[in-house]
Amino acid sequence: MISKAKSILTTIFGYTNFRPLQEEIISRILSKNDALVIMPTGGGKSLCYQIPSLLFEGLTIVVSPLISLMKDQVEQLRLLGVGAAVLNSSLSHEEYHENVSNIESGKSKLLYVAPETLLMERTINILRPLKIDCITIDEAHCISEWGHDFRPEYRELVKLREIFTNAVYAAFTATATPRVQEDIIRSLKLNNPKKYIASFDRQNLYLEIAQKYDALNQTIKFLRRYQNQSGIIYCFSRKQVDSLAAALTHHGFSVRPYHAGLPDDERKTNQELFIKDDVQIIVATIAFGMGINKSNVRFVIHYDLPKNIEGYYQEIGRSGRDGLRAHCLLLFNYSDIMKINYFIDQKEGEEKRIAKKHLQSLLNYAETGVCRRIPLLKYFGEKYENKKCGMCDNCNSAEKDLVDVTIPAQKFLSCIKRTGEIYGAGYIIDVLRGSKAQKIIDNKHDQISTYGIGNDYSKLQWIMLSHQFVKNELIIPEPQYGSLKVAPKGYDVLFNRQTVTGTIKEDAEQKRTVIDTADYDLELFNILKSKRKKIASASNLPPYVIFSDKSLIDMAGKYPINKKEMLSIYGMGEIKYERYGEIFLGLIIDYCRKYKKKEIENKPHKNYKQDVDKKPKMNVKIGEMYNSGKSVSEIMNVTKLKRSTILGHLYTYSQNAPLQNPARLLEDSFSSEEKITEASKAFSDLGTELLKPVYTALEEKISYDELHLIRIYYLNATRK
Repeated sequence: MISKAKSILTTIFGYTNFRPLQEEIISRILSKNDALVIMPTGGGKSLCYQIPSLLFEGLTIVVSPLISLMKDQVEQLRLLGVGAAVLNSSLSHEEYHENVSNIESGKSKLLYVAPETLLMERTINILRPLKIDCITIDEAHCISEWGHDFRPEYRELVKLREIFTNAVYAAFTATATPRVQEDIIRSLKLNNPKKYIASFDRQNLYLEIAQKYDALNQTIKFLRRYQNQSGIIYCFSRKQVDSLAAALTHHGFSVRPYHAGLPDDERKTNQELFIKDDVQIIVATIAFGMGINKSNVRFVIHYDLPKNIEGYYQEIGRSGRDGLRAHCLLLFNYSDIMKINYFIDQKEGEEKRIAKKHLQSLLNYAETGVCRRIPLLKYFGEKYENKKCGMCDNCNSAEKDLVDVTIPAQKFLSCIKRTGEIYGAGYIIDVLRGSKAQKIIDNKHDQISTYGIGNDYSKLQWIMLSHQFVKNELIIPEPQYGSLKVAPKGYDVLFNRQTVTGTIKEDAEQKRTVIDTADYDLELFNILKSKRKKIASASNLPPYVIFSDKSLIDMAGKYPINKKEMLSIYGMGEIKYERYGEIFLGLIIDYCRKYKKKEIENKPHKNYKQDVDKKPKMNVKIGEMYNSGKSVSEIMNVTKLKRSTILGHLYTYSQNAPLQNPARLLEDSFSSEEKITEASKAFSDLGTELLKPVYTALEEKISYDELHLIRIYYLNATRK
């Protein structure tokens, strides 16, 4: 049977090899033995029950919590030529009866259904006469009160064991602690199940936690690096979702909100637009995302602190499902803890204790100085064997020598005491830096000895220092209100009994994530992507259902020019080739002929680069590096050239050729949105030939280096 399974894997699904554990799980299900599978999102869970369904004589039922997930899965299976059906409340009367007919006739091998629909007497009466070989419970963590997404209707699924006694039962979830695993087994009465626990390490996810100091501008700079890419931004509240979505729309981003407070039609429309790549960004509460099978999500931003690690892991898992790199950014400050603690305090007893424990685990992860995968995987009971993953901010940050920060620590601690230990870090920093805010004046804190003694550090540097002071247990954030109190160790520092070491980063040296660009032809990729979108729109399908980004990148890297080569492309099965292969093959052949990318007659089997007659000038090399997707910071890392030198080359290059996505330049700017707008207007009024007139007009508030970058952006953004 497993040889037939391997054949289906290749011919229908277009993959050459099973991923870890898939073969073992498929074999167990085919032998009709129960299983519990814990496999991260993107690890290939669905194939573990989809392939057996094509080998079983009877029907496989897949229990799924969300209509969007069911619809997505069925659409993808039908495109592969697999008979699949769904029963839910979104179907018309005609669609419902057509699906029932396909199920009863055996035309559909898979049935996707929500637990409440499956348990209805009407549904049971349809299914009872049929041969049911497998019942798969997806998102099985929903059955456990100890899980992060408990759904009471999942508890009722155990009744199925008395009705469909000959079926094998398999439970699947992306996240489950040992306690949740046992609860799933007990609640479903799984019969001597074997546990399959895949590694929780999603190696293609880049994990970053940044100090939140100007969340909107931080988000805008981040988004510029992923122009025209799909991403999700999670916020704590509906109000924050609406506010952020409006602000990002104002700044020209393709974005829609999603939360439970929106009308059903609007929420559904926004989700559909996102899934079909008609909108690039969704700003959402955690109500969004479970079961969304969109494979080309390139980033997830947590604008606010999530409630626990399980939720965080589930949410970042919605990115990079195609196996390509995805960036997961969490903006973190201690005031976010207040919001979560407020809701935790509404709970009682054991529920409150567990919530507090979950929050502390999340804080330990956020504040760790080691590789982020070590505490993250430890939470799920897995030991990470490496010291460095190379795919998180802690592993990629340049190691700085610790310096003596005793004096700034004493200033900070003294200011906390002199303001009464009732204020948060932001207020303390404003006092230290001599802010003339009305609240400080009203409180007469402009008259205390610590007022204005901290101007030697920027606000951002003080924020980062304050986090180090908390981490070193010199100060204690009050959980409910966020006010800071001096800890016993802090008094030792105040009275010169202890020195403090830490790092002080220059504003211009804030660490930036380096994500290498893949080795593929970006221009060809964009041509293929455009065709995919046209086909998808005409068929009313999400583009990634036609081909994943990974498939298009494979095409743009290998330049396949015949059927045999096309069938070697990731995700290209026989059915996919029959439907779309010839269309994309034609585009690739035309592109190769036009740009001499490949000798069409010889058909050599290797990756090809465009022949270059002579070594390009440095400005051309730098410009092409930028156009391939690299940022200024990344080009600096690769070439070891100074920032000003890189900008000079980009300026020269852009005199003759356009820079693609010039807004991405601004991710390397240290200026606020307001300053960038102000400088752009000055260039419009005064011209771009000389920097000095603009420098003078802006009262010397923006450095020449910054103006140089903004000028390059302005020239390319306004190019006709």
